[in-house]
Amino acid sequence: MTVTIREPIPELSADQRSFRADVRALLTRPEVRDELTGLAARPPGDEPVLLETYRLLGERGWLAPSWPVEYGGLGLGAVEAAIVTEEMALAGVPDDVHVLGVDIVGLFLLMEGTEEQKREHLPALAAGERVATVLFTEPGCGSDLSGLATRAEPDGDGWRLYGSKVYNMKSQYGEIALCAARTSDGPVPMHGITLFLLPLRSPGVHVEPVPSMADECFCLVAIDGVRLGPESVVGRVDDGWRLMNDLLQLERTGVDFHGKARRLLDLVVERAARSGRLDDPVYAVRLAELDAKLRASHALAWEMVHDLDRGAADPVASAMSKWYASEQFRPVLDAGMEVGGADALLSRWDEEAGTTARHEADYRMGPAHRLASGTSEVMLYLIATNGLGML
Repeated sequence: MTVTIREPIPELSADQRSFRADVRALLTRPEVRDELTGLAARPPGDEPVLLETYRLLGERGWLAPSWPVEYGGLGLGAVEAAIVTEEMALAGVPDDVHVLGVDIVGLFLLMEGTEEQKREHLPALAAGERVATVLFTEPGCGSDLSGLATRAEPDGDGWRLYGSKVYNMKSQYGEIALCAARTSDGPVPMHGITLFLLPLRSPGVHVEPVPSMADECFCLVAIDGVRLGPESVVGRVDDGWRLMNDLLQLERTGVDFHGKARRLLDLVVERAARSGRLDDPVYAVRLAELDAKLRASHALAWEMVHDLDRGAADPVASAMSKWYASEQFRPVLDAGMEVGGADALLSRWDEEAGTTARHEADYRMGPAHRLASGTSEVMLYLIATNGLGML
């Protein structure tokens, strides 16, 4: 096996360092910290949606800095977009609306949408004023989207959609969704899938919650005969599989996963220092090992960012980075439980929880990090097949 020694990760330019400092300064402003503190006090079922923090970022063009100015961005690159993503994660800003609306729906529209679709939706998404979500996963198929059964039947010059989508987030608040549906059948199941922009408040769309352990709601969306015109198609008819494979890989740098894991570990280290456990070699060595792994994850993720910025994204390397970053959550969460002891089991709604309350919610959400943006198993499959040629 040949080992390629790559050049060191490029340093950020002076402008990029200044951009990071500006974003970080905004996220430490009192009104932002007050908003994030207030989120922790919300009762069960009251989840964050469009935050004032998003609008503060959006009015500066920072929610989507790599987008063209006419669509609400700054015309910058992948590095600046990754800086915003990382700083949001480190600051503890809920990012589901940003990931769904900007990183996925917005990216698909930017790369494959019509000019009308871009002008109608992108500025509002970049300003933090619109919620868009994704309808890919179905009750009968999860990561293997070639098995989806939602269908789009021809109706005049348009289509009528029928089917069910599940485990999607923010659909109860969303205005539009990027929905994958089957438009033709054939011997190859990956063929015949088309992406549509589905107005979620249309007659024939029913959204209901799916019980889960998460603080934020997962949804089941039933679609019964919603009519969509040809202007609702994103990209070309029957070309959805290629788009999903090509464009979703662009967001698998691992930067967001690393940022969240780093924030968790920093909180664990703070608790260990307050309790005196940081002076115990048993804890100190373990936390140092976790810190080293996160530093490696950070280096790998930023290598992917710079590759993406150069237009040289490597799907296999991106799968490696996403897998490695998301696999760090479990040992960090386990260490946090041991450092926090019984207090780490208290939820944020328990008045005695104190500063350890956040960890209980993070622990419940821990498995989701291995599933989001492609499961760990799918990432390993991509590495084994496309990278190592094992299958």
